[in-house]
Amino acid sequence: MSEQAVLQGETGAAAPPRFEFPAETSELLRSCVHCGLCLGACPTYRENGDENDSPRGRLYLMKGLAYGKIEPAPAVQRHLDLCLDCRACETACPSGVHYGRILETTREYLNEAAPPPWHVKLLRKFVFEQLFARPVLLSTLTTLMRFQQTSGLRRFLHSVGVMKLLPPRLRLMEAMQPPLEEAPFRSNAPAVFPADGDAPRMKVALFSGCVMDLMLGEIHRATVKVLQAYGIEVHTVHAQHCCGALMFHAGEANTGRMLAKRNIEAFGGLGVDWIVNNSAGCGAVLKEYGEWLPGDERAHAFAKKNKDVSEILAGLEPVRPYKRISATVCYDAPCHLLHAQKISAQPVELIKRIPGVAWIELPDANFCCGAAGVYNLTQPAMSRAVLRRKVEAIRSTGAEIVLTGNPGCLLQIRQGCKEAGLSCEVLHPMELLARAL
Repeated sequence: MSEQAVLQGETGAAAPPRFEFPAETSELLRSCVHCGLCLGACPTYRENGDENDSPRGRLYLMKGLAYGKIEPAPAVQRHLDLCLDCRACETACPSGVHYGRILETTREYLNEAAPPPWHVKLLRKFVFEQLFARPVLLSTLTTLMRFQQTSGLRRFLHSVGVMKLLPPRLRLMEAMQPPLEEAPFRSNAPAVFPADGDAPRMKVALFSGCVMDLMLGEIHRATVKVLQAYGIEVHTVHAQHCCGALMFHAGEANTGRMLAKRNIEAFGGLGVDWIVNNSAGCGAVLKEYGEWLPGDERAHAFAKKNKDVSEILAGLEPVRPYKRISATVCYDAPCHLLHAQKISAQPVELIKRIPGVAWIELPDANFCCGAAGVYNLTQPAMSRAVLRRKVEAIRSTGAEIVLTGNPGCLLQIRQGCKEAGLSCEVLHPMELLARAL
């Protein structure tokens, strides 16, 4: 399809005043040669076949915005909003187009050029600038969620049918919440977790983030246990903040930059070898802090010091042997681990080390599950369509345990498998490794 056909598909041939993109982004836009090899890798194009909802089509639209050929009309925004930002197109692209960076910069400029309605703007301001940027608010919300679970209130409200009265998106949020019996990770974590063995092989600081820390602390505890078993000393950083990934993806980059600066300050001067994370989405943006804060040498140094936990462990052996786990296991590669960080072999290598594990290849493991941060709430129909394919792929394996290394993916796949009546357990790879050590 020609550029003109895509641009005129829904927007006409308008020539509005141009709003400026950064020179770097304009240069990145020119790197696309429009070959179309990205189309087959795109989850939204696979669902609806609309080239406006493909990477090539969206790049045409973003180029039209950048060069003043089209205006930021609702039709254009709809196609860009429908993008999962999974970056599978980057893996497929022979020209090395940095699609994710282009999309996120475009979303940032659209927020200024065509701001959403006041009520949407107010909600975004609360979620991004208050809830996630102020740890005390997110902690209070988690405490309330923990109370309604542990007190029996949630069970009671379900029994009398109150939850059925919630709007669909709130019902989905309620259904996807993880069990919250355990305390947040940092609430009772010591400053240092000593390494197993005679002397530590290395010292690392754990990036525990916000939602992971408050709602999925068991994954962090499992990660620490595995790191210790590999002879690694783990430091806790209590002053850290949200990584900012949700903000950067949504075009709220100023808030993301503020959080990045806070994290750089919090982790500064620790004297550790690496900063380790176990969340694909967090890890990808932590490694990109230097790009979001150009000219900031501390940001570039911080980015280079970040590693996914699988990168740290893949070349090492534990200081004590694994226990046997007899189970059939498959692995779903989180998009921001596979496509953004280009990490594919290391998690699989670690899983296969466990004696007794029967490895099953998951069909289309390189495709998104539809979680994509808060995409399952903002674009529920497309998210569900993408999730259905993932669940059917899991069903075809008959696996007893499904592993994935990102919290949003884990909760999305867990809920999808539950709704489909599958009995498989959905875990983070570190949780399975911790069971074996």
